[in-house]
Order: sequence, then C-alpha cells, then structure tokens
Amino acid sequence: MIVVTGATGSIGRHLVVQLAASGTPFRAMVRDPAAAAGLGGEVVRGDFTEPATLAAAFAGADQLFLNSPGAGPGNGQEAMIRQQRAAIDAARAAGVGHVVKVSVLRAATGRLLAEGAHGVIEDHLRASGLTATVLQPSGFMQNFVTGVNGFSPDGDLVDLYGGAGMSYIDAADIAACAAAALLRGAGTGRTHLLTGPEALTAADIAARIATTVDRPVGVASIDPAGLEASLLAQGVPAGFAADVAALCRDVATGTLATTTDDVHRLTGTAPRTFAAFATDHADALLAALG
Repeated sequence: MIVVTGATGSIGRHLVVQLAASGTPFRAMVRDPAAAAGLGGEVVRGDFTEPATLAAAFAGADQLFLNSPGAGPGNGQEAMIRQQRAAIDAARAAGVGHVVKVSVLRAATGRLLAEGAHGVIEDHLRASGLTATVLQPSGFMQNFVTGVNGFSPDGDLVDLYGGAGMSYIDAADIAACAAAALLRGAGTGRTHLLTGPEALTAADIAARIATTVDRPVGVASIDPAGLEASLLAQGVPAGFAADVAALCRDVATGTLATTTDDVHRLTGTAPRTFAAFATDHADALLAALG
C-alpha cells in the first residue's frame, strides 16, 4: 500500500492518476475527503497539523509519498519542519519502509527559506532509518498559472532574478519520477535533481507565453531591494522579506540555471519543454495575464 500526501496538489493529482492506471493499491491522505472525490484509490482523512491523524492514515502502508504545502512568512518554515518530521516519525512507527520525499533544488541545512527547511527535514529522514528517495525539483512551470510567478497589472511577467535563467520543470514530470520510484524502485535510496530541459530567463518565458496566447507579453524587472521594500510595505516580517531578497540575489547569479538528465534517467522520457506546457495551459496563462 502506498500513501500519497498532498494528493490534490499540483504533483499529487498527477501521481494518483498514474498509480490508479497501474492498478497499484494506494491511499490518498487529504484534509477534506469530500474534496478528493474521483481521485481513485482509498481516501483517508489526515492532517499534518494533527499528528494523531497520521497513525491511522499510514497504518498498513509500506511506502509513503511525502509532500506538503510550502511555507510562507512568519513561522511557516518551522511549521513545515515540525509537520514533516512528525509524518516521518509516524511512518516509521507504522512500519513504512520507503519514503519518497519532495524537496527543493539545493536543499541543505542552513540555507535560506524552503531550501533550509527541506534540508533539515532531509536530515531527519536520513536519520530515521527509513529508505529515502529524495526528489529535489527546480521551480515549477505551474507557478506561472497559480500566481507564484506573477504578472504586473499591465500584463508583464515580473522578473525577480535580474535576467538569470531557471530550469523550470512541469509538476507532471515530478509526479512521473515519484511514480517510477514507488512502482519500479527507480533510483531508490538516492537524491535526484529534477529540472526541465532548458534554463529560461523571464524574457524567454514571456516570449513563449506570447506565442501561445497570441498577444504581447513584456517583462517588468524588480530588483531585490525593491522587492524587499514592497514586502515590508505589505506587512511581511522583516526577516522573511530580507531572506526573500537575498535568495533572489543568489538566483540572479545563475545558481538555478543548471539542467540535469535525472528525469530521463528515472522515467525514460525527456522532461517537458515550457513551450509544450504553455500550449496545454493556454487558457490558464491568458487568465493569469489579466
């Protein structure tokens, strides 16, 4: 039995489709079972903020797909660490043998924001004695339709990285890698750096979106100092705003422009291009532009 956390999220919803198609028994852990109608498999209520629900959700399982929402301002990073540590401990207590964890590219203890938080969680997972397969993806292509990578009121793509490239990946490819690890044992026990096939700048992304939606899309650059000031004006805690600005300065040096062949090695298929992603999500991208 495989337990899938985050089953209704951008990765999990693709993963459960693949598990259902394979005929493999799985259990989708969700906070609201009513929202999981049609997922297939068994649906069980479980909440990372309520550790007592995890024991029942993990009972009888031998594998766990571990993914939870990202952390925002305030104590979000600490909360995510607490919740995923509790899930790992509950998995071990339930006799789960293999955990496939979604992390982030460059995760390591001591780094900023999600990179540091996931680093702490990875350390806890390694120390748990469970077999751990860690997926460290780059930025999601889906961010351009969910608002994480935003557009200005004028419909320009906001560039926070000074024109540097990033190797964006489709969440569906991350799910395919997770399925390969859970169903075939591909890459078991190792850490995999998951990227798309190319590093794209904001200008590259804007051009591909413009071609897809058949309207001009410009680029609006915001430097880290301006971003920090904007976040502070919105009431974001000063420490979080400073860390976001520092991370943007780091990415602007090209630290997330590297591409790997890990998706192909795990799945046997090349990762999807942004152009293909844009074509399949043209309506959502057009709506995001405003």
